[in-house]
Amino acid sequence: MKLALLAIAAGAAAFAAPAPAAAQASAVAPVDYAKDANWLCRPGRADACSRQPVVTALLPTGYGDRVPARQLPAPAVDCFYVYPTVSHDQGLNSDLAADDREEVYAVQSQLARFAGVCRPFAPLYRQMTMGAVAAAATGASVAAPAAMAYGDVAAAFRRYLANDNKGRPFVLIGHSQGSLMLQLLIKHEIEGNPISRQMALAILPGFNVLVPSGKRVGGTFASTPLCASPSETGCVISWVSFRERNVPPPGALFGYADQPGMTVGCVNPVRPGATGWVATNGIVNARSTLPVPGGPITWSTTGAPPSTFVQVPGLISVRCVNDGPRGYLSVRTNADPSDKRTDRVGGEVGAMGFFLPGWGMHLIDLAAPQEDLVARVAALTPRPLGRVTPPTE
Repeated sequence: MKLALLAIAAGAAAFAAPAPAAAQASAVAPVDYAKDANWLCRPGRADACSRQPVVTALLPTGYGDRVPARQLPAPAVDCFYVYPTVSHDQGLNSDLAADDREEVYAVQSQLARFAGVCRPFAPLYRQMTMGAVAAAATGASVAAPAAMAYGDVAAAFRRYLANDNKGRPFVLIGHSQGSLMLQLLIKHEIEGNPISRQMALAILPGFNVLVPSGKRVGGTFASTPLCASPSETGCVISWVSFRERNVPPPGALFGYADQPGMTVGCVNPVRPGATGWVATNGIVNARSTLPVPGGPITWSTTGAPPSTFVQVPGLISVRCVNDGPRGYLSVRTNADPSDKRTDRVGGEVGAMGFFLPGWGMHLIDLAAPQEDLVARVAALTPRPLGRVTPPTE
């Protein structure tokens, strides 16, 4: 799963150009989304979203208590999630067998914390595999695999609307290839249709959303704007992450617009509309074996992480930068050498002994502001009058 989670970038430019419709998908039998087995997550059942990963607080004083996921008694919104590239399956499209190290891990690390504040829907889909990424990198066309992947996502979304939605507002959540699929879904299934009024938010990190410089809409999307304030709905929260002072180079796969007059849209995921630095409430994988600039991280001088995931409140700050064709989320670590907590976080994409400068901190896109985004989705459910607001985790 590990390199696969990164590798969507290698083929992104090749398959982003087509706008595949479901009719373009191959003659292979369509996926039957009436079957529960073709969903990783659905509300009200035991699955990848109901098995919450353990998260431990990592504080300046050392490891703290476990951090429970937010739970609303009756979430008013649904979340429709599409996972990033995770499949090592043979061929250019994955099968529909969920692997604990791939699809299930992606859902547990990216969606499970949302499942307490929205009803989760996460379809399995025949995504483009590592083989498709390698093929695209050598110049081969992956239009047919892209069409199959998108056709599945569109079919799952139509099934959800017809049988589960019942007029409820929904949030789209993706990352990398998942964000690309949801971009296409907005363009082909949502924009210009009555269902657009039910889209509360689209959270689409890890894949460029293009807008004309100085504008919020008009590039990737015809009528769906980037969010400009924390309370705005019907809009897109999109960003690609780069370490502070490591700007996207010309021609970078992420963070650099390839069309004249365009820039890459950036919405601060912690506080949409903010232009300055904002501290995040992130959840990161403290047991990852992926390479990190500067070598392996010692997360705390008090010992090894007690759980795979740790919450790092205030350790990371982010701000949006737009400069001509460049648009990205700048990521800063708030180092304090005097405390017991790490002064570093990872996120860069390593391959063959070096880090790929055009991919930025792709691995931390959704992790760095995850709890902030969960709180944003939770706020879409009105709180009953007279009830005391629970303390923030």
